[in-house]
Amino acid sequence: MVTELGHFALILAALIAVIQTIVPLIGAHKRWPGWMAVAEPAATTQFLFVAFSFAALTYAFVVSDFSLRLVYLNSHSAKPMLYKISGTWGNHEGSMLLWVLILALFGAMAAWFGGNLPPTLRARVLAVQASVSVAFYGFILFTSNPFLRMQVPPFDGQDLNPLLQDPGLAFHPPFLYLGYVGLSICFSFAVAALIEGRVDAAWGRWVRPWTLAAWVFLTIGIALGSWWAYYELGWGGFWFWDPVENASFMPWLFAAALLHSAIVVEKREALKSWTILLAILAFGFSLIGTFIVRSGLLTSVHAFANDPERGVFILMILVFFTGGALTLFAARAQTMEAKGVFGVVSRESALVANNILLAVSSFVVFVGTMWPLVAEMFFDRKLSVGPPFFNMAFTPFMIALGLLLPIGSMLSWKRAKAGRVVRSLVPAFMLAVALAGLVWAMQTGRSLMGPVGVFLGAWLVSGAVTDLLSRTGQSRDLRRLFRLPRADWGKAVAHSGLGITMLGIAGLLAWEQEDIRVAKVGEPYNVGQFELELQDVKRVEGPNYFSTMGEVSVRVDGQEVAHLFPEKRNYPVAQMPTTEAAIDYRFWRDVYVVIGDPQGQDAWVVRTYIKPLANWIWAGCILMALGGLLSLSDRRFRVAAGARKTAPKAGVPAE
Repeated sequence: MVTELGHFALILAALIAVIQTIVPLIGAHKRWPGWMAVAEPAATTQFLFVAFSFAALTYAFVVSDFSLRLVYLNSHSAKPMLYKISGTWGNHEGSMLLWVLILALFGAMAAWFGGNLPPTLRARVLAVQASVSVAFYGFILFTSNPFLRMQVPPFDGQDLNPLLQDPGLAFHPPFLYLGYVGLSICFSFAVAALIEGRVDAAWGRWVRPWTLAAWVFLTIGIALGSWWAYYELGWGGFWFWDPVENASFMPWLFAAALLHSAIVVEKREALKSWTILLAILAFGFSLIGTFIVRSGLLTSVHAFANDPERGVFILMILVFFTGGALTLFAARAQTMEAKGVFGVVSRESALVANNILLAVSSFVVFVGTMWPLVAEMFFDRKLSVGPPFFNMAFTPFMIALGLLLPIGSMLSWKRAKAGRVVRSLVPAFMLAVALAGLVWAMQTGRSLMGPVGVFLGAWLVSGAVTDLLSRTGQSRDLRRLFRLPRADWGKAVAHSGLGITMLGIAGLLAWEQEDIRVAKVGEPYNVGQFELELQDVKRVEGPNYFSTMGEVSVRVDGQEVAHLFPEKRNYPVAQMPTTEAAIDYRFWRDVYVVIGDPQGQDAWVVRTYIKPLANWIWAGCILMALGGLLSLSDRRFRVAAGARKTAPKAGVPAE
């Protein structure tokens, strides 16, 4: 009964979204307040209905209702409760229901917190947001219905993909979708502004919090996915340039560019057309990512579905919304005349350079991701574009971005004196060079990657500190730091986080040690400064799996520093093995051990990695997200806070 009500609620939500799309748009065009006012209760009601629908599907997974086809295919009665719940979105149909839930959530939030928006803009934003929802409701109800019943309910289910039965993957998709789908509200603001033919400083302030929230969620989601790949897949890496990884990374780069571009619109009323274009492209690349994950055109360990028919439906949604928005942009771009002028040396120019680097790097990732498909379709050649291409083509843009950030963030608006900024950054530069030189001297004969990463990391962190100290005045009154806006602190923390992540990536790639061998029980072996010994291998039974568990002692100078238990699991229901790496997490390095197949009596294949600075990668991501949250908590950047002009011209009534 609950699932039938959930199905019915989903249909009602779709019908409400249709009303929310049509009525407010007509009302905004005709300037009919009553019709425009329909948008807000419709957005709230739509969200409540789809939330109930999602709760009903979750309930079906929790109670193991195997009469529901989706539950049968993706759950099992012996599965732990956490993975029963995460099984709701650990599949194509359930994840699409989560998608529309978040779409409706952002639309409802725009209605709840958009009271200071002009009525016509608010109505159009909510209508455009609902139109995106209508397309995905149609996709779910006609091609991916999660509430389909089975004529004869089976005794038990087929279980969830064992790779997804992990805490990291339980929380990774919701955060990623909050970022992916959160960019839809930026798209709605952009299209609404194009329809109105007006983009001003107030619009820049309204769109910034939504972009910042989406970027923060994307950062957390990508970091969780990277961390999961690191410890779960057993390959010892944190990023593989997999098509689905790239699908989330491209919108993140565009969102970062949009976030910085919106600052220029707000502060100087410049870059209006470019900012609108970035908002369209950011959500467009989110749709491209959805297409990649669900069409089956590109293979990936992360892919949800391999169904070209569903892919065609998503491609139609992509073409309609992105193509329609770009067409509208081409028609209205001339109305968005920039008012602010600025010199070549200015913060505006630095932000333009920042935008170019981020956008071009995203297009580089896009070309590398899609080129194998293009080569096969048009040239009948099977190609593989792997990490070497991405590392070579993408890295220079990130190095340039890292070099630019500390300088650009300290330049003045409109016109700046570069000499003064450079002089203030000399101590930060010298510190970065000294640390890089020290590392170079310590690792003689190795690659340049490590010293370059140390330099960039130290440069970004010390540059952020210098930027904060510059706000204390010539007297260096540190008490002023506590009176700075949270957005300034957020910027410094986020830039420092980027530097720490760059340092962690460079250090890991430059100084990692790897050892693969047949290890015998009781025979020690050395990897770098560590002595490891496989002490025992035993059979262990888990709640829904069987495991071959090794016991490995890790010693330094004869003293044990870690006791690790790598596993090789087999899930009998899904008939799928998984590798569970055992990791000794430390501040400066990780010791990473994976057990493989048996090789005769008391001998097993064991892979060992020494991974310097691995945890710095995710620590930097946490700092970037924290910086975004600090900025989001700034009173000036709350949704629509102070955005409307409070002093209308004489004789002209305020809207």
